[in-house]
Amino acid sequence: MDKLEAHQAVDIVMMDLREITPLADYFVICTADSERQARTLQEILAEELKKEQQVRPLSTEGEPASGWVLLDYNYVVVHIFSKDSRAFYRLEELWKAAPVVLKIQ
Repeated sequence: MDKLEAHQAVDIVMMDLREITPLADYFVICTADSERQARTLQEILAEELKKEQQVRPLSTEGEPASGWVLLDYNYVVVHIFSKDSRAFYRLEELWKAAPVVLKIQ
């Protein structure tokens, strides 16, 4: 989450899904202000986690141009949205039973 915040992601939320689904332990959801920023967040997050934690995403879905990029780190799934896509998909509302662990505006 620090990496997202350091690179100007906004409305960062971490949700604890452990009691709700075996899909993942946590969702991290954030908003990028532009397609370029979304691509930068995706690249920096992948590079820095590989360097610091020796982990790579199991899969990456979506493109910054689509408004939604997903990085699947098995236990943690990171969603990088454009503002419009985040409002459209409303993941926080869909997973509202999941406690919010951390929120950075």
